[in-house]
Amino acid sequence: MKLLGLPVQVLDPDIDESFDPALPPQEVVRDLACRKVEKALFLLKEQGIEAPWILGGDTLIYHEGSYYGKAADRQEARAMLEALSGGTHEVHSGLALHGGGVLDHCSVRSRVSFAPMGSSELDWYLDSGEWEGAAGAYKIQGLISCFIESIEGSYSSIVGLPLREFYVMLKRNGYPYGAWSSL
Repeated sequence: MKLLGLPVQVLDPDIDESFDPALPPQEVVRDLACRKVEKALFLLKEQGIEAPWILGGDTLIYHEGSYYGKAADRQEARAMLEALSGGTHEVHSGLALHGGGVLDHCSVRSRVSFAPMGSSELDWYLDSGEWEGAAGAYKIQGLISCFIESIEGSYSSIVGLPLREFYVMLKRNGYPYGAWSSL
């Protein structure tokens, strides 16, 4: 797998994703991303592997004081989409980058406005299965785009990886870009 032209190994560390819902969303996603990096560092160290660069990320939907992560089942996905239908919600993505011995982090906030969705439209979308494994029960790059009236902010962040911010973090932390040409 490649990301920004770089070879990538995907490691999905199992972390405790609980958090204090009283915290602001930007703090929650940054903390979750940092926990993933810290767990990956621990797992790799246990195996005697020293990875010079590790990226962690997390995305949550925030709407009217409530957080929306991944739906557990179709019923929960429907409830989430009904709550988001016809309104504007925030998508918060957090990144954590371990490189050069430093843990850097950031968060990105974008806003998405949905058109109202009727019952048959919700059934059609839910039947697609795209809601599975997605914060807020949708993937913006899929069929749900039929109901998006506007986006304010970073499209790539809503997909789940804010590419501009990732690039800036790599630059800020001295990633050796010249090494790319030899990959």
